Amino acid sequence: MADLSINLAGIESPNPFWLASAPPTNSGYQVQRAFEAGWGGAVWKTLGDPILNVTSRFAAVSFNGQKVAGFNNIELITDRPLEVNLKEIYETKKRFPNHTIIASLMVEPNQEQWHEIVKRVEDVGVDGLELNFGCPHGMAERGMGSASGQVPELVEKQTYWAKEAAKTPVIVKLTPNITDITVTAEAAVKGGADAISMINTINSLAGVDIDSWNTIPHVGGKGAHGGYCGPAVKPIALHMVGECARNPRINIPISGIGGISNWKNAVEFLLMGATGVQVCTAAMHHGFRIVEDMIEGLDHYLDEKGIASVMELVGKSAARYSDWGNLDLNYKVVAKINNDVCIHCNKCHIACEDTSHQCIDMLKDPSGTSILKVREEDCVGCNLCSIVCPVDGAIDMIEIPSGLPPMTWNEREAALGAASCESTK
Repeated sequence: MADLSINLAGIESPNPFWLASAPPTNSGYQVQRAFEAGWGGAVWKTLGDPILNVTSRFAAVSFNGQKVAGFNNIELITDRPLEVNLKEIYETKKRFPNHTIIASLMVEPNQEQWHEIVKRVEDVGVDGLELNFGCPHGMAERGMGSASGQVPELVEKQTYWAKEAAKTPVIVKLTPNITDITVTAEAAVKGGADAISMINTINSLAGVDIDSWNTIPHVGGKGAHGGYCGPAVKPIALHMVGECARNPRINIPISGIGGISNWKNAVEFLLMGATGVQVCTAAMHHGFRIVEDMIEGLDHYLDEKGIASVMELVGKSAARYSDWGNLDLNYKVVAKINNDVCIHCNKCHIACEDTSHQCIDMLKDPSGTSILKVREEDCVGCNLCSIVCPVDGAIDMIEIPSGLPPMTWNEREAALGAASCESTK
């Protein structure tokens, strides 16, 4: 069995699967149930001054028969007294000393308040702190959450304040509701963060009931924007993790969050630079025991790859994630249709004919059977036909050697600029 344990900025965990700070980590009862199921760690639901929540709070987006493809919530931080949470953290850590407990924290941008809450939660034995600069609703209107997380100066300053008092590692949780997440990630580094976590939820409105005209969800006929998460946000989260992992100025570990639903998703985040992952929506959808499949799947994957430790995966794909200007313009792939597998639904032809490059012909073979054939000279290798095809193996994307050396847009522009300079001499 491969070694699934991780070390994230000095925080040790028996496996990379943590529950994110959210409804599943609202109480000691829940976190203890999660640890019994196999979760390596949990980020306790955000602590601060208790608030009053509203009903209703949740909504989901289903797509093409898939339930909870996306999830929206307008729930805020803990609505339970800090003393109660601290007592349950202490009891949970005492019962599960080898599991990771991270305290998620949110207070007003005030040095004394940060010092006070850091000291109080560390006194009950947490393994680390996560500063919640990401919550996009409710708390942001009070100057906290993403209202702080969107201002690099506030991210740096509050991180510094927390680090002044902290004895355990400090993780800064970043908001995706910003143009460039690397700016606030760099601010966290300047403030002394030991790690960053991303992404928090994305500003959203789940829907509108076209019969009642109420928003979904609504509170007595009124609605508000909430935080969006679940499988639908995974590509956004993976991109932001990759952007930070490949940035040399953000040289601290990353805890990956956003739409992680199975072990394969977790591997993607690890390869793109995350040291561990946090899960919320999948646990809310399927329960805590989904971690059993995650652990088993990751273990088998590592064994098949001949990898001894999960830490060996971290960042292996980050260097392959680059800017468009660094891509090889001379690399070429084309589609190849396998007519012995094709079911002749013609979806590839329709998609190509209507919305791509009109390079799939409908022909007859010598026996008179209808077949589909790609005109390779006109195919641009966009992948659309293989994406819409409902049958695995019916369409392959084949690399065609161009016979030309690699040439990127940046190299091309540099060469053209040099030639232009020469011609003006």
